[in-house]
Amino acid sequence: MKTYNSLEDFKVNFKTVVTIGTFDGVHLGHRYIINQLNKIAEREGAESVLLTFSPHPRIVLQDNDSLKLIDTLEEKKKKLEKIGLDHLVVQKFTREFSRIKYVNFVRDILIKKLNVDHLVIGYDHHFGRNREGSIKELSELSELYNFKLEQIPPQKENDIAVSSTKIRKLIDEGNILMANKYLCHNFILIGKVIDGEKIGRKIGFPTVNIEIDKNKLLPKAGVYAVEVEINNSNYYAMLNIGQLDSKVEAHIFDFSSNIYGKEITIKFCSWVRDPMIFNNNLELQRQLKVDEKAIRLYFK
Repeated sequence: MKTYNSLEDFKVNFKTVVTIGTFDGVHLGHRYIINQLNKIAEREGAESVLLTFSPHPRIVLQDNDSLKLIDTLEEKKKKLEKIGLDHLVVQKFTREFSRIKYVNFVRDILIKKLNVDHLVIGYDHHFGRNREGSIKELSELSELYNFKLEQIPPQKENDIAVSSTKIRKLIDEGNILMANKYLCHNFILIGKVIDGEKIGRKIGFPTVNIEIDKNKLLPKAGVYAVEVEINNSNYYAMLNIGQLDSKVEAHIFDFSSNIYGKEITIKFCSWVRDPMIFNNNLELQRQLKVDEKAIRLYFK
C-alpha cells in the first residue's frame, strides 16, 4: 500500500476505484467496502484508493478535542495495509476544506485529483459543505462526469447495523468481546513503552507502561486479557487501565527483555474484572496471582 500525506502528493496516471471516509476502526462494514473496491479494481484494470481525513472531521467542525477514536492514524494505516488496499490518501481536514461545495468536490477532487473511474460509498455517505451531497447528487454528477457509482448497504451483525459509533460505545463500556466481533479483529492499541513507577517489579509482577495518543479511545478502567506483539512475536499478558489516571500497564507472561522506547501492539481479548482498592502491596500481589491464573487459563 502506498500512502500519501495530501491530495497534492497523489499524482495519478491510471484509472482508480475510490472510496471516501474516516474508516475509524476499519470494522466489518469498512472491510466489506474495501473488499468490493479491490474486486472492482481487479476486474476493471484499475487501482483501489481510499481518501481519508486527519484530524477526524468532528474534532475540527465541533471543536471537540475530547473525541476519542478507535484507531490512531498509524493503527488505521496498519489495518488497511493488511487488507490489501493499493493507495491511501490522508488529507488534512480543516474548516476551509469542509466548505468545499459538493459539486466542486466531485469536479476538483474526485475527477481532477483522483481520476475516479468508479466510486464506491457507504449507505449513509454525505460529502461537501454542510454534508449537502448525497447519493442523489452523486448519481447526477456521475452521469455528468462519466464515472460509475455503487452504494454499499449497511453490514449487519445479529440484525444490528455496524457503525464506528456503536463500537466506540462497546469499547467504552469494556465490552471487548462484542466490539471485537463488530470489528472483525481485536481492538488494538499501538504505543511506545515508557518508564513507570516500577511498583509491580517489587512484588514479582513487572509491567510495561504504554504511552497513549491523546485522542485514542480506551476501554473502561479495569483488568484485561491481552496479547502483546513485540518485534513480530506474540506474548500473552494481563493489562490494567487505571481508574483515576487511565494509565495503561501490562504484565507480559514469560518475558523479561528490556523494551523501553520500543513500539508495541496490544490486542485486547477479554475483560477480566473491575478496578479494586488494596490496603497494601501484599493484597495487590495476591489478587495479581489470581488474575494471572485466570488469564493463563483463558488463553489455554
